[in-house]
Amino acid sequence: MTEHKDTLLPAELVEAARRVIDANRAAGRKIAVAESCTAGLVSAALTEIPGSSDVFGQGFVTYSNEAKVSMIGVSVEMIETFGAVSIAVAWSMARGALDKSGADVAVSITGVAGPGGGSEKKPVGTVVFGRAEKGADPEDIVADKRHFGDLGRGGVRLQAALCALELLMPGATLAEEP
Repeated sequence: MTEHKDTLLPAELVEAARRVIDANRAAGRKIAVAESCTAGLVSAALTEIPGSSDVFGQGFVTYSNEAKVSMIGVSVEMIETFGAVSIAVAWSMARGALDKSGADVAVSITGVAGPGGGSEKKPVGTVVFGRAEKGADPEDIVADKRHFGDLGRGGVRLQAALCALELLMPGATLAEEP
């Protein structure tokens, strides 16, 4: 375990980011993220690692629906039809981040961190992830919904960030929707 005295972030998050940077550097891959409910937490963790710029080039903080549309090309119709916290939007966010960044892999995060904003179908702690890879068939939707439970706003965001970092590892898989 590496010492993390010069960081504002939890040690487990920085360690996960270090593994992601090291593994992707070894694989010669560039990574990108599109973050909504984590609002830059994954990008912040990745950039805690000295020299990370050779692996991580871009992060998109698309907290509002307008930002999802203008920055990474999610369609207004998709958001209106499925909601921002949906498989369709998470997949579109990941594809948009991949296309805009030129990275080899992009992961997206959109969810309900709380304390408000939840519903019966999408309770607080619901987070949806998307993963897009260069060269993959864009018709193959790679996204999954997780229910972390009401861990408090910080707890949900931390678990979402840790999950997103795992999805940035080479060879990571995510359940594919039928």
